[in-house]
Amino acid sequence: MKSLNIWYFSSFIISILVIIPVLTVFTSFFQSTSDYIELLQNTFLYDYIYNSAALLLGVLSLTFIIGVGCAYLVSFYKFPGVNFFKWSLILGFAVPPYIYAYSLTAFFENYGTAYTLLKSLFGEGNYNSLIPKFDGMIGAILSISFSIYAYVYILTRASFYFQSHNLIELGKNLGFSKMKSLFNIIIPSARPAIVAGLSLVAMETLSDFGAVDFFSINTLTTAIYNSWLSFDDLVFSNQLSFYLLIFIFALFILENLSRKNAKYHSPIQGGIKVKQKIKLKGINSLFAFSICFLIFFLSFIFPVGQMLYWTIIYPKNLFDLNFISLLINTVLLVSLSSVALIVFSFISNYGNRIAKSKTLNFLTTISISGYALPGIILAVAYITFVAWFDETIINFFEIKSIKKIFIGSILGLVIAYFVRFYSLSCNGLKSSYEKLNKSVDESSYLAGYSKSKTFFKVHIPYLKSSIFFVFILISLEIIRELPITLILRPFNFETFATTAYIYASQDLLEAAAVPSLFLVLTATLFILIISRYILSENYE
Repeated sequence: MKSLNIWYFSSFIISILVIIPVLTVFTSFFQSTSDYIELLQNTFLYDYIYNSAALLLGVLSLTFIIGVGCAYLVSFYKFPGVNFFKWSLILGFAVPPYIYAYSLTAFFENYGTAYTLLKSLFGEGNYNSLIPKFDGMIGAILSISFSIYAYVYILTRASFYFQSHNLIELGKNLGFSKMKSLFNIIIPSARPAIVAGLSLVAMETLSDFGAVDFFSINTLTTAIYNSWLSFDDLVFSNQLSFYLLIFIFALFILENLSRKNAKYHSPIQGGIKVKQKIKLKGINSLFAFSICFLIFFLSFIFPVGQMLYWTIIYPKNLFDLNFISLLINTVLLVSLSSVALIVFSFISNYGNRIAKSKTLNFLTTISISGYALPGIILAVAYITFVAWFDETIINFFEIKSIKKIFIGSILGLVIAYFVRFYSLSCNGLKSSYEKLNKSVDESSYLAGYSKSKTFFKVHIPYLKSSIFFVFILISLEIIRELPITLILRPFNFETFATTAYIYASQDLLEAAAVPSLFLVLTATLFILIISRYILSENYE
């Protein structure tokens, strides 16, 4: 019983600690702010809201077309290169939106890479008037879409794979064409997966800071950053965060209401039949190959090629980069954060497993909502809570400020990462835990193992592959994360992401190419490792 209480108490404390920054955003709504709120309401607030909505609509539309379209082609058809495209199409996720924005601008700007290529091929000429310019809202939509459409692609592809073959046969029996079957049967049956992917896209879009800041687009995210950094108004930053969160939650509620009592599982017994892919020939085969190659080229080869081109043209930037220091800083953050997340996620999951408490289960469910908090919102909420806690401690105990321990420190970064990515770690281990029959626990107890010994001797060895998978996922997110690192990092502490951003913010795009390239290559390595988990299939 004592062992049970320890596990229950540990899980309870972990959940409460993760929830605190989330609650900070909501409680700040009732606090007073500076005069900046009146200034913003009379000037740019509606522009912020309009730009955020326009950006969201554009990205959702483009990612839906790309993600669902590519998933459909590689799931139901055979054509040259399909086995390559089914995993290479997720590599665009290795390129963060802000790095894609640098590449897009560098290639199409006046006297940029496109101008250089045309000049080398056709000689001198006024090519700048012929080269399209992708900046502002269009540039932001393209940059974000090609970086995160993989959310929709991965989930939709998995849904297509697990769809009952009876649905496809039904379309044929009704005399539907391939396109009519796609829009009337296949896509509607995959709606939950598509919506889940688009929900992730929506959260990432509304929380993006690097790309919209680079293109000078005023969104709610930049308003949150400016109200804190320029006007030193943390309360109003949190209130803007509150509005942004309400908007995100409203999207989820509207979607759930729109589904009403619709059912998406197959009522036919017998399980999932193996799908035989349709072999394309001639012009159809060329079309499918061209579409997939174009998306792969635009999402991955194009930005990587631009970064590589600048690195070769300006080798001085490569030698000026303190690669060892940046690598050590990145590895340090990844290692500390991953270990903390995995250890505490294990404790929380095991505490829930043996306690069987509805209260604990509810708290755990609420605690994983931190992933819905955009990085910049979480950073501001974290600073707000630490400032309040520091002031409370000083007034009560009359001691020195402890703010420096938690803000502008490695510890502060790790804590913020912990709250932000706790959902990934906790859910990643939970999904594997649910596959472990509880009869295994009972057998362990009968063999004389205590609950703690069962945890260390039975559960951890069984879940070691899941630990590796979760570690890679967390590492990938931390490597790409910009706002949290930018705001909470110690003085003179840089990573590949912050270094690239600093150079780009100073219009030194050529210098930003080198750290961007290393960031993308590192993220690519992690994606290639986890692709065997998320793209496994048993049919061809």
